[in-house]
Amino acid sequence: MQQKQNKSEVSLMASGSLSSIELCAGGGGQALGLEHAGFGHEALVEIDDWARKTLNLNRPAWNVIEGEQTDLTKFDATPFKGVDLVAGGVPCPPFSKAGKQLGAADERDLFPHAVRVVDEVRPKAVMLENVRGFLDAVFHDYRQKLKRQLKRLGYTYVDWHLFNACDFGVSQLRPRVVIVAIHKDYADNFHWPVGGDMQPPTVGNLLYDLMAERGWKGARKWRDQADEIAPTIVGGSKKHGGPDLGPTRAKRAWEALGVNGKTIAEEAPDPDFVGMPRLTVNMVARIQGFPDDWTFAGRKTAAYRQVGNAFPPPVAEAVAQNIRTAITSTKKIYAVG
Repeated sequence: MQQKQNKSEVSLMASGSLSSIELCAGGGGQALGLEHAGFGHEALVEIDDWARKTLNLNRPAWNVIEGEQTDLTKFDATPFKGVDLVAGGVPCPPFSKAGKQLGAADERDLFPHAVRVVDEVRPKAVMLENVRGFLDAVFHDYRQKLKRQLKRLGYTYVDWHLFNACDFGVSQLRPRVVIVAIHKDYADNFHWPVGGDMQPPTVGNLLYDLMAERGWKGARKWRDQADEIAPTIVGGSKKHGGPDLGPTRAKRAWEALGVNGKTIAEEAPDPDFVGMPRLTVNMVARIQGFPDDWTFAGRKTAAYRQVGNAFPPPVAEAVAQNIRTAITSTKKIYAVG
């Protein structure tokens, strides 16, 4: 069996705590947000070997699926029937403006398999994130089909919302769509979280200690110049993109912050460094909202790709907290700020 453990519905619910399984878990951004919101992890499905190593490295107790079922198209979710939440970040290239926006015609479209998992598990709630392009007019029929499928499974509340990570204290302009479905028994209690009152730190203030950790004499001057939040971090894919901070327009935005976005550095600038510094993987991870003690497995390219493709944990936490509120039938509403 490819799973570390095969948990029954009875054992899953015996502890009384809320449980989840996560699809396309990546390097753990959404998983961390769920954890902070009070959800346990019964299974995490992720096809990338380095990302699985990252999850195991940071949370050895989590059940990170191994073997052929790391491929979501082959994942059997029936042993996890009764889990409270099915969450995930299915691949974004089918909907990204950076690609061809093929939607259902893209071989990487895994929404149908996410719906299959929901059908097998029948959780109280569903939470899926994707890129802003998912809301484009060209995908209207796709969205409506997804809504119909989930409603047929008993989820009377099915909706999506566009969030920007900077509204939740993340120092980055990072728009993300979150799709939430709530079972009819809990649908009346769900409300989207409200952000906007928390001013995120500038890139300079956020990263000053990391830039200065090797004694760079120019760190203070750089901090004062990098006086805005970051543009959207771009992770790339195995087919396209590497350890850089995005296309030409993004690199220009980084240059305005005094950052060389053409590649990622192995370490902070040395004491006598002159010029525009590059960011390290740890710096980019902090911009994404990861805690400093979260370690990414792999060399620079593999680690950066996990960070760049992540769902910022603070945003995931905010949405997951309101889902928790809904399915525990309380009236308290989570708001950031």
